[in-house]
Formats: sequence, C-alpha cells, structure tokens
Amino acid sequence: MAVSTRSTRPASGAGLLLRYSDLILAGGLALIVGMLIVPLPAPLLDLFITTNFTLALLILLVAVSVHEPLDFSVFPSLLLFATLFRLAINVSSSRLILLNGHAGLVIAAFGNFVVGGNFVVGFVVFLILVVIQFVVITNGAGRVAEVAARFTLDAMPGKQMAIDADLNAGTINEEEARRRRRKIEQEADFYGAMDGASKFVKGDAIAGLVLIVVNLIGGLTIGVLQRNLPIGQALQTYALLTVGDGLVAQIPALLIATASGIIVTRSGSDVGLGEDLIRQLAFKPRTVAIAAGLIALLGLAPGLPKLPFLFLASCLGGAAYLLSRTEQRTAATASAAARPAPADKENLSALLRVDPIELELGFALVPLASPEGTAGPTPPAGALVTGDLLQRVAGVRRQLALELGIVLPTIRVRDNLQLSPNAYAIRIRGVEVARGEAWLDRYLALGPAEGAEPVPGIPTRDPTFGLPALWLAPEDRERAEVLGYTVVDPASVIVTHLTETLRNHAPELLTRQDVQNLLDGVKADNPALVNELVPDRLSLGEIQRVLQNLLREHVPIRNLVVILETLSDHARETRDPAQLTEYVRRALGRTIVAGLAGEDGKLNVLALAPRWQQQLAAAIQVTDQGTTLALEPAAAQALLQELAREMERAAARGIPTLLVPGRLRLPIRRLVERHLPNLIVLAYEEVPPQMVVQTIGVVGGAG
Repeated sequence: MAVSTRSTRPASGAGLLLRYSDLILAGGLALIVGMLIVPLPAPLLDLFITTNFTLALLILLVAVSVHEPLDFSVFPSLLLFATLFRLAINVSSSRLILLNGHAGLVIAAFGNFVVGGNFVVGFVVFLILVVIQFVVITNGAGRVAEVAARFTLDAMPGKQMAIDADLNAGTINEEEARRRRRKIEQEADFYGAMDGASKFVKGDAIAGLVLIVVNLIGGLTIGVLQRNLPIGQALQTYALLTVGDGLVAQIPALLIATASGIIVTRSGSDVGLGEDLIRQLAFKPRTVAIAAGLIALLGLAPGLPKLPFLFLASCLGGAAYLLSRTEQRTAATASAAARPAPADKENLSALLRVDPIELELGFALVPLASPEGTAGPTPPAGALVTGDLLQRVAGVRRQLALELGIVLPTIRVRDNLQLSPNAYAIRIRGVEVARGEAWLDRYLALGPAEGAEPVPGIPTRDPTFGLPALWLAPEDRERAEVLGYTVVDPASVIVTHLTETLRNHAPELLTRQDVQNLLDGVKADNPALVNELVPDRLSLGEIQRVLQNLLREHVPIRNLVVILETLSDHARETRDPAQLTEYVRRALGRTIVAGLAGEDGKLNVLALAPRWQQQLAAAIQVTDQGTTLALEPAAAQALLQELAREMERAAARGIPTLLVPGRLRLPIRRLVERHLPNLIVLAYEEVPPQMVVQTIGVVGGAG
C-alpha cells in the first residue's frame, strides 16, 4: 500500500506567502486598476493611505539594513509598483475631493493639523518637499545609478578575467566562479534598472505638482459654480483638502526616493548602514575630541546661545573618551592575537597537498598570464604579450572535455624563479613531465618542405612534437608565412604543448572520484544501467582501469552509456580490465575509426604479412599479467624495425594505423607501446562494415 510522505502540518506564514506570491502580486495589480476606475469609500481610502505610508517606511528601513545593493535587487520593480499604487491613491482621493468635498480622515488631518489649517503654509511645505525630492534626492540618485551602471559594465571584462585567473590558479572552484560571474551580471542589470527606475520617482514628483494644481482649480470651480459657495469658503475647503492630499502622497514618495538614493550609493559591506556610519564617523577618538572643542568654542562666542552648543560639546567629549578606551582595549586584544602560535600547533596539512596539474612559468613569461593592468613584470620592448594565457589554459580543459569525455582538474598556473627566464614546465601530480622554452618577442616558425628558401631566426625544436623550428623576429613573420612556414605566437606554443601533454597523461589524471562523478551523471538518465553494473558486476576500480586503458590509446569515453552497457554485457564472462577494454573498443569501433579516416572517407592502414601473423599467433601466451607475446628478442627487434619503416612511409597519408586480427591487437599493442607510441593498432572487428579500407603498406611483405 502506498503511503504519502507529505507533511500534514500547516505551512508557516512565510511559506504560504511564497507559495501564493504570484496570486498576491496579480491581486495587487488588479486592486490598483480597480482604484483607478471604481470610486472608493472614505474609510477604505484611509486604509490605503496608511498602507502607502507603511510600505514606504518598510522600504526605507530595508534599504538602510541591507549589506550590499544586490541584497535588495527587487527594488527597481518594487519602486514601479509603489509609484503606481501611490498614483492610484491620488486618483481616488481627487475623485472624492471633487465629488464630496471630503476625502477621509487622514487627508483632513494633514490639511488641518499638520499645517495648522493654513493652506498657504501647506502649499509652501508641499513645494519644499517636491523640491527636495525632485531636485536633490531624485537627481542625485539617478546620476549615481547612471554612473554606477556605466562603471560596472566597463569593469566587467576585468572582473571576468580576475575570476578566470583565480579559477585557473585553484583559489576557487568552478561553482564559486559561476556564482561570482552571476553576481557581476546581476550588478550590471541592477544598476541599469535603477537608472531607469529613478525616472519613475522624477515623474512622480512632476505628477504631484500637476495633481495639486488640477485639484485646486477643479475644487474652486465646483465649489463656486456648482455648490454656490463663497469663494473664500471654497478656497479654504478645497485648498486644505488639496494640500492634505499632496502631503500624504509626497511624504511616502520622499521616503522611497531617499531609499533609492541609499541603495545606489551603498557599497558592499558585511554590516548594515547604521553600524557602518557609527564605525566610520567615530573611528578616531581624536577627531571626535577636536570636534567637541570647536563646538565648545562656538558656544562661548558672544551672541550665540550657550546651552545647545555646550550640551553637544559635552556629549561629543564623553563619546571621545569612551571611544578612546574602546580603541585601547581593541589594540591590546589584537596584539595578543598576533603572537605566533606554538610550533606544535602548526597546521602542516596544507604542505602535503599536491596539485594534479601545474604549469610553471619562468620570470620572463609571467606577462603572458598577466592581463593588462594587473601586477607582473614589465615585458621587454616588442614583446608579443596578450595576457590571455589563463583564459587559453581554461580553454584547454574545455577542449579535452569535448575530445576525451573527462573533466580534467583545475590547472594551476604559477611562476617559478628556479626556471630559466624563458622556460616553462608542466607537472603532473608534482612530477615534471614536460619542459620547453618560449620567447616573448619572437614567433615560432615550423619549417616547410626541404628546399624552401630559409628564413633568418634562432634554430630550435618545437617543444610539442620535436620538429625543427625557428624563433623569428616579428618583422620576418609575413615572409615566413608566404614561404609556407607555420608561424605561432609564444602563448600558442605553451598551450599546444600543454594540450598534448595532458592528452598523453589523461589516464593518470582519471581518479576513482572522477569515475564516480561520471557514473553519477549517467545515473541521472540511466539509473538501471548503473545499478546493474556497480557494484554487483564490476567495482569502481575495475571500471576506472577500463576507462584508463581507452584513454591511453586516445579513445574518447564521452559515449559512456555504450561503454557501461558493453561492460555489463561481458562482466559475467571476465573481470579482466584488459579483455573488457577489447570488448568496449569493438562497441566503439565507429567512434575510433571516424578519427582515423582520411579526407576521402577511406581508412588507410598497414597490414601484417602472413608470416608475421602466423609467428605472432604462435607466440601468444596468457599469464597472470595478461596476454603477451613470447617472441625472441631478435624477432621482436626485427618486427619493430619493419613497423617503424612502414610507419615513416605511411606518415604522409594520415595517422599510421596497423590493422590486425582481434586476438593479436592487444599483445601487439603491448609490444609496440614503448617503442612506437604513435602507432595505432586496430582490430578487424573494430572496423564498421561500410568503411572502405585501403592497405598502403605490408609489414614484412618483402620477406
């Protein structure tokens, strides 16, 4: 019997508000539209006016308490809704004033009590509020929002590069990098929205001026012409109501305008505005004491009232004394905290950490990883520096993820003063696996075919493939390209070397945790497949070794569903990772061959002469270490020499590929992997039926 696990307890008030937030918002908008159309009774208008005051005060208090502007990112939209609500109240109150000569108790109280029943004073107060809101607060907040939006957009590229630098240096992880990028986008959107929202506040102030004039003229017209009131009585009645209506609208508008100014001028902080004000205004007791002395001197000046000046001077003097005592205690606490910890409590765990991948740069190469405007050594004159090495290194991880199907660890880029200035080194798990040199003021040119016209330069070898090359001066670049040289900048040299090194060491970088992450990704869409295979049929380590075997021969593992299904099908026959790898290779034959076919769609291969096939088949032995070839050293050396000779002939027609029977593929691969690592050994069973195979050489065919 199915049992519901949903809780029967009533949801909290906040939960209910969030659940029905869309309905509440739609209801509020419908209410605003209704206020514009339907006449409201005076008591209901009083309630809405009070609600408007409450909303404005709440917005102001929230603006004061937020730590940074994005904590109140909904403010631009909220400002629009609050303005519409206030204008709807203006329309409803104007309708009641003109129809009934009465608009509720709140407006009457503001017209009679707040300005003492004098409509002239009321008009003056109203105009002062409008000027403060329109000229001072709204203009200033709008300008700050405009400048902040412009500066935020201008600073976005630099901030993005700083995030990429932290990510590549291993300071932050990818999730934190995504969060920071999203925050930068939100800042730009927020200040842009605030720039537009400030126009609502400015328009609201203008609308308040127009409404008070319209209400006054309309009220006098109705009172004198329709109700036959004396002009003085009509002016007293309608002018006071108009002033009261203007005040109850402009005071909340002034509060919200002030909130918008606070929001756009607020910089990021860990505390609220009030605490920041106290800390930053009174952080120096000496300054407060000087201010107290100056105020006391003003109080002693002839003609000025002494009591208020001396009272404030005494308050500031007392505050300075208390702040001085607090500062002394804080300094003593900080001094005690700064004392070094005992040696036996030192945390040494950070020293044991080994970064999976490191790219170390000599001092002269550091500008390659230093974006313009950041700290770093000054590059030499004429240096070919773009400062985008960190972004290109991040691109290496994306490229290999698409090619091989694994997510490599973060590549830490750092300087190493022990290297020669133009050298760089690549380390895998703390061990140097590759090294090269790059010159910031030269291009690397890989030479064309023999017989081409030479180009002046410093002879060297390409650090990635060991091919003869030259370091060219920038002025010789165009000439070299015309002559057929392949010319690359120093950053591309390093990135290409890094890419090939990581591609060759991908098996070492694939950890059990990486395999678990890959399985978790497959499990989201294929839970039955993963549950069937792990851990009942194969362990995580056995799957890891199969995937490492594939990566060792540059077979991508992106199609993980096919790999796992093949493993599940054959795991009952054997748990030998090498044999399971052969089964998986056959299942991935189409993927393997697709990367080996030429531009014409044909697969150019080398074949073994029949005598070699017979001799190798007879030499197969199955041991505890797997399937191997028990060949005499002389025979093995002869086979390797013939393979090398045929590989050299076939290199011009594509990737050297040796096509052999399935039972010979694994032992031959084990034989040649140390001496001929670039030779691809392919089994007949791995070639799709529709693939056209063309034999371009036979190993041992002359014998």
